Amino acid sequence: MTHPDLHLDIRGEFNEIAVIRLTRPAKRNALNDGLILAIQRTFESLPSTVRAAVIDGEGDHFCAGLDLSELSERDAGQGVYHSRMWHAALERVQFGPVPVVAALHGAVVGGGLELASACHIRVADSTTFYALPEGSRGIFVGGGGAVRIPRLIGAARMADMMFTGRVYNAEDGERIGMAQYLVPQGTAFDKAVELATRIAQNAPLTNYALMHALPRIAEQPSDQGFFTEAMMAAIAQSAPEAKQRVRDFLEGRAAKVQKA
Repeated sequence: MTHPDLHLDIRGEFNEIAVIRLTRPAKRNALNDGLILAIQRTFESLPSTVRAAVIDGEGDHFCAGLDLSELSERDAGQGVYHSRMWHAALERVQFGPVPVVAALHGAVVGGGLELASACHIRVADSTTFYALPEGSRGIFVGGGGAVRIPRLIGAARMADMMFTGRVYNAEDGERIGMAQYLVPQGTAFDKAVELATRIAQNAPLTNYALMHALPRIAEQPSDQGFFTEAMMAAIAQSAPEAKQRVRDFLEGRAAKVQKA
């Protein structure tokens, strides 16, 4: 994977953490087609040692959305194909090989919020703000935001953001579900790496189930969800690593849960 606006860093004792950084600070890390495709290729070709990933943005902002200076005029058919290209790319983030933690700061706007919503955990620092200005620009979200963002904050809140241009600050964004963690300015990346390191220690099959099975179970009718859960639980606990981890706990070699 090579792209001038995307940097991949593999770190950790066992090369288990991938840090994927947007590197267009002069453009507030705005997304163009080349960068979206580079994100897709990166997740499709992560080394087999990687167990978790962090997405970050260089400079003062995570991502200010679509680079409108590169927006081409398209007919309806071309617009559908273009949107579906974004869908395929961000699906590799959400349903790719490893859990992804987003380190948010500054602008998380438009396509940047669509990218963040495709991640599994979002850590925001106190400078973060969220917006969906597409309504005022005569366009509509096309990178999966209409599906993913309402699942975080509800359709009514998303509609309000697009109708009125409402901007959420870091505190209010965390309150409504934009992020799961809120940390002081300048510490989102460190917290994201800390979480990714913890996630990488989980059994890979459990992480896979959380990424691929849990969101699907959440959308199924209860009877189907219960059955899918039973199948996934049986598969996960049958893995040799899971059996060893249970034995370690029962025989006192694993740490017990402590009060936070």
